[in-house]
Amino acid sequence: MAITNQALFALKLFSALGCGLIAGIFFAFSSFVMNALARQPAALGITAMQSINIAVINPSFMGVFLGTAAACIFLAVSSLSRWHQLGDPYLLLGSLLYLAGTVGVTILCNVPLNEALAKVDPSSTEGGSLWASYLAKWTFWNHIRTVAALAAAASLTIALCYQGARSS
Repeated sequence: MAITNQALFALKLFSALGCGLIAGIFFAFSSFVMNALARQPAALGITAMQSINIAVINPSFMGVFLGTAAACIFLAVSSLSRWHQLGDPYLLLGSLLYLAGTVGVTILCNVPLNEALAKVDPSSTEGGSLWASYLAKWTFWNHIRTVAALAAAASLTIALCYQGARSS
């Protein structure tokens, strides 16, 4: 099934904006949210992060996070079938950066850390020990997700520019 140029443009735009929005959310966590939580007593920081990890599972965030992933899967496959088009290498690169560097890192690194944190009693000694390790590891992987999502947004934007140049 062929996709029209307008539909492809809209999908690229949605994906670039989605990657940028997710990059901004992750940037906020890397630049000040985790730092603010680290300044709290461990029990308060843990309780707050446990609450955030529950609240983030909502239609608006998950719709953008997973909707962008679905669009990137489609764009990656599309770019392989249209490889001769200018800009399609950027389309593939942006899609793979988001899928591997953002979604993949989330699933393989951040979610397991969140699941371990969810199981601890915030006021326990075990919770305090886990919290120090969690802050460092979770934030490191979040930096990776942030850079990957931002680079994906940039690459998809370049792909959009090539499509715009082709149609003018």
